[in-house]
Amino acid sequence: MRIAGIDAIAIDIPLAKNFGGSTYAVRKRSTVITRLRTVDGPTSEIYNGDNREAGPEIVRLIREQLAPLITGDDIFARERIWSKLFALTPASRDRRTLLEAIACVDCAVWDVLGKAMGRSVRELLGGYADEIPIISIGGYYLEGGTLADIGREMEAYRRAGMAGCKFKVGALAPAADAARVTAARQAAGPDFMLAVDANRGWTAEEAISFAHLVEPLDICWFEEPCHWHDDAAQMARVRARISIPINAGQSEMTSSGVRRLIDAGAVDLINYDASAGGGVTDWRRAAALSATAGLRLTHHEEAQIAQHLIAAVPEGMCIECFADPERDPVWQRLWANRPAINDGMMRVARGAGFGLELDAAMIAKYRVA
Repeated sequence: MRIAGIDAIAIDIPLAKNFGGSTYAVRKRSTVITRLRTVDGPTSEIYNGDNREAGPEIVRLIREQLAPLITGDDIFARERIWSKLFALTPASRDRRTLLEAIACVDCAVWDVLGKAMGRSVRELLGGYADEIPIISIGGYYLEGGTLADIGREMEAYRRAGMAGCKFKVGALAPAADAARVTAARQAAGPDFMLAVDANRGWTAEEAISFAHLVEPLDICWFEEPCHWHDDAAQMARVRARISIPINAGQSEMTSSGVRRLIDAGAVDLINYDASAGGGVTDWRRAAALSATAGLRLTHHEEAQIAQHLIAAVPEGMCIECFADPERDPVWQRLWANRPAINDGMMRVARGAGFGLELDAAMIAKYRVA
């Protein structure tokens, strides 16, 4: 079964307010739709990522460079396909954007593989679990927000069926952010998963100071605590001095970067993002490294892809989404057949491949390329 053609569409959906973390602003929800056709066989339509700057460039790369390179290839030769695409990365270019484009194509290949075999991607990767805990990303620094607002936010996530929240920190002094996390824990209760994510906002000493303040709050993990320029070494220092597990990997774009974190003794959990790091094919390598090191796996956003990956292996811990309807209209409406969430658990989509059905009218309305 051979690839007949690949196309892509970038969409941008404006948001009503800024959902920013410690080091970034979010004023729109962006993603890329990838459509792969095979010769006399199944087709794929999936979406990947949240690149708010380079969506049209990802589309251009797919149409002009990646698709011509692998059109005519056998879809079952997925490692050869991936190697041909990855061979473009040594050239002088924006490798991160190129790898996001490769991820779009690679995930579409896996989707078609599943459809050709009548199996979900979860089953192709290992089929360990039928459902997986799901948490919401939240705790944003909204203008005028109060500690009472944080409490109401946690209550809303509970009503939405979430098992927990990954809470934004790192933009304030450690004591001020610790007060925000304390308010979240008090409102959510003891049986609610609560993780914190600094988005590389602090020095090692600031991160250690913050961690000591929140250690009594039963924090599931402390994600990307330290500045990007020496993150592995700084996280190893933090990890040695606190009791909260360290989680990182979303900012890596290859499984080799994951190996760097493991070799540095910097992490307890890995959240490598298949939509940023070259797709399912390279995610498998990162997952194998993590399993060999005895580490648990989470996944950065993109539950439509992550549900299959994290549920496929014993090391999978949970997936994440944006439960606030204002933060992620793609999660709320584009994924037309999204499985229900009950008591903090999401049942993995049952269809072949990734099992996605997308809203065609929404794609047409918000496409920008």
